[in-house]
Amino acid sequence: MDREQQREFVTALEELAVARGMDKLALITAFEEALQETYTKRVEPGKRTEVHIDPDRGVIEVLIIREVVEKLDEDPEISEKQISLADALELDPDVELGMEMEFPVPIESFSRIALQHAKQMLTQKMRDMERAVVFNEYKDRQGEVLTASVARVDNKGNVFVELGRGEAIMPPKEQIPGERLASGTRTKIFLKEVSMTPKGASILASRAAPELLEYLLKQEVPEIADGTVEVKAIAREAGQRSKIAVYSRNSNVDPIGACIGHRGNRIQAVTAEIGRERVDVIQWDGNTREFIKHALSPAKVGNIEIDVDEKTARVTVTADQLSLAIGKGGQNVRLAAKLTGFKIDLQETASVSDLDAAMQDAAKGGADGKRSSAADRFAALFSATPDGETTDAREIKE
Repeated sequence: MDREQQREFVTALEELAVARGMDKLALITAFEEALQETYTKRVEPGKRTEVHIDPDRGVIEVLIIREVVEKLDEDPEISEKQISLADALELDPDVELGMEMEFPVPIESFSRIALQHAKQMLTQKMRDMERAVVFNEYKDRQGEVLTASVARVDNKGNVFVELGRGEAIMPPKEQIPGERLASGTRTKIFLKEVSMTPKGASILASRAAPELLEYLLKQEVPEIADGTVEVKAIAREAGQRSKIAVYSRNSNVDPIGACIGHRGNRIQAVTAEIGRERVDVIQWDGNTREFIKHALSPAKVGNIEIDVDEKTARVTVTADQLSLAIGKGGQNVRLAAKLTGFKIDLQETASVSDLDAAMQDAAKGGADGKRSSAADRFAALFSATPDGETTDAREIKE
């Protein structure tokens, strides 16, 4: 390889670095290391070598390093790395014991096989560098929402999306159930985790994460984007239903109305992006009882007993509201528990119609001097108000 070929090769390395988004000097250093390792393993094993590439001049230098000693060691492996003082002085009168001398080696001394080996090593180093580039680009973007293009779907149901320079994986549990993403589809994804593995950067994407829902709300609701309305908590079962607790310190702003928008246009724009998932927007309240009450909507609940230490809440619900409080497959109460952070125990109590019947029975019992079983149940039911004060059935009737 003559000087012109060396210059062309160095220029090609620089262009390759730019095309792959790699650091030019880092790629040149990687090639130096590949050549050095190849020479010491394939050309002259055991010798100390250094490889220097000057990008400005386009010159590749391979140097053998020898230490100046009084007398060569008898061990051939050691003497290969030495030069006697007498021989060194003939080359450089100013040389001294212990110094190191460099001896250039023609690049032509590399055989075709050795150069092929150096190429393989450089290719591997480039792969490692590209992985590092991808990791460094996305490690600080963990927690962001990006628009990505679906690359492919494997036989395990994993969806792979192109992020530009890198590729992210979205396993089935991070997908919206029932949503089909064909190759080439552009979709919004949440970067859930970015880590470095022996195989390179691993990027985990999600469309089931609550953070994606919060991001979409910020895009559609200016009051959330500017901080007027705060998203306090989100509980989500992707593709089916979500509950969002919102709050505003500004008494003139209705946080629920702001999120829903005129005729529901804002919340509809959000749900359109996530497969028409049902989204319930509720009022956050610093009072835990009120918050749990709101979280169980649209069901109307009664007394709520809180155990702060155990993080549990016992909620009384009339029979006609019980199924609504539970929700399909327990979804409503499950989401309410996730939203509030309290384990919710629903306790059935009598409905309004049952109470009316009991009141009539109680009145009849008072007229004929007998007490019916319905009247007994009525009295037991109202033995205490939510505040703990005893209440007489006649007071309620009045």
